[in-house]
Amino acid sequence: MSGADGGSDRSGTAERRRSIVKLQLDERSMLRRRPEVEHEREVAIFDLLEENFFVLRGDPAHAGPYHIYLRVIEDRLVMDVRDTAETKIREINLPIKPFRMVIKDYFIVCESYFDAIKASSPSQIEAIDMGRRALHNEGADTLRERIAADVEIDGPTSRRFFTLLCVLQMRG
Repeated sequence: MSGADGGSDRSGTAERRRSIVKLQLDERSMLRRRPEVEHEREVAIFDLLEENFFVLRGDPAHAGPYHIYLRVIEDRLVMDVRDTAETKIREINLPIKPFRMVIKDYFIVCESYFDAIKASSPSQIEAIDMGRRALHNEGADTLRERIAADVEIDGPTSRRFFTLLCVLQMRG
């Protein structure tokens, strides 16, 4: 929001109109996992709500703010985009198949990372974490590219959405 230095309109009301102010995951389709994974989910949602850049493209290109409901149906991530009165604006469907390999690799590296934290040296943990971040960036970049026709998001917002996509993949 607007700083004491009289920042630009982008950091004031116009920016807030373009933001996600509510985000909900379809909890019915998820399994509870390790506490570390639950923590990652909670942090991604908290951080996304604190700071994000999300602008719908095309028609209708509602200016926001938005409520987003995320769920997985069959083999698609569904973003149900609504206004603050809960009127549906658009539904964005994203095939998950292009993410399968990076998600699988990301899960494997995350398991190694969570285990390493308990017993490995700082340099080993750092090396695993670098690989984890690289896979996370790859998934976030792919997500951002795949939804670019429907919505403009920045890097941090894309990273948080990728985390939530991964969590939603943990279905029973």
